Amino acid sequence: MVRVSEEWLNICGGCEVSILDIGEPLLDLLPQLQFVHMPVLMDHKYFGQTGEGTTMEIPEAEVGIITGGIRNEEERQIATEMRKRCDTLIALGSCACFGGIPALANQYVMEDLYETVYRASYTTEPSATPSEDLPPLTDRIYAVDEVVDVDAYLPGCPTSPDLIVEALTAVLEGKPFSLPERSVCDECPTTREKKAVTSVKRPLESIVPPGQSVESSRCLMELGYLCLGPVTKAGCGGHDKVPRCIRAGMPCRGCFGPIREGANPMVDMMGALSSIGLDPRSIPDRSATLQRYTGAHNRLRPLPSR
Repeated sequence: MVRVSEEWLNICGGCEVSILDIGEPLLDLLPQLQFVHMPVLMDHKYFGQTGEGTTMEIPEAEVGIITGGIRNEEERQIATEMRKRCDTLIALGSCACFGGIPALANQYVMEDLYETVYRASYTTEPSATPSEDLPPLTDRIYAVDEVVDVDAYLPGCPTSPDLIVEALTAVLEGKPFSLPERSVCDECPTTREKKAVTSVKRPLESIVPPGQSVESSRCLMELGYLCLGPVTKAGCGGHDKVPRCIRAGMPCRGCFGPIREGANPMVDMMGALSSIGLDPRSIPDRSATLQRYTGAHNRLRPLPSR
């Protein structure tokens, strides 16, 4: 029996839904797993069931799973304790792996965020920055591996249930797990004609017409839609390998992160845009658009005042 400990930090909860969406294959795995800590499903308090403890209590486990990035000091402490208590630690989802959507906030200094959320919002009564009984925010949003060592990464917003099964099975069998360094384009079934385009269109509805298969469609980028497939790691498609967004008739948004460690999606994508005749400067808010899910690791930072 393999003990599993799971934590959710700065996250929406979609990755936990993906765990439930595994469906019947999860029933095959459950007899081999014992969930000893999972706040979304079980009532396990950090400091004792009645708050009598003085140190954080997270049970020891062979496998630890963390979803979400790190936005406050409590989440930093939880991640540190998970690393101490778990033999193998998995970062699950784009937020844990790269900062995710919340890391778009890394473009702004803390005081500007406080001003927008607590003092200038139309739906919030202006007030001082809250501090009582709340953990202080960290200076920016961190990916999990910026705070503790991570053994395996399962990116995605949310992660594919098939990928979770594959990773857990590998751990149960004592095998290493990693995604190959291939791009979404390598697994995309659309046809590339290598023709230039001159403008970017907004995908307000499915790009692939009703009744037409994805396989018979032309490359979405060559149709004039911004697709981050050239700079995004493949693997979201599950068993049939067709990338999830492409299967739905929409361009890739980049949630699986860089193809390889150390790659810069924004710089690489600007080169890809130039290769088909598009001026990267025509992309609105291009820094955030081209790094929508990868704002941790200092990729997104406040711009200096002019």
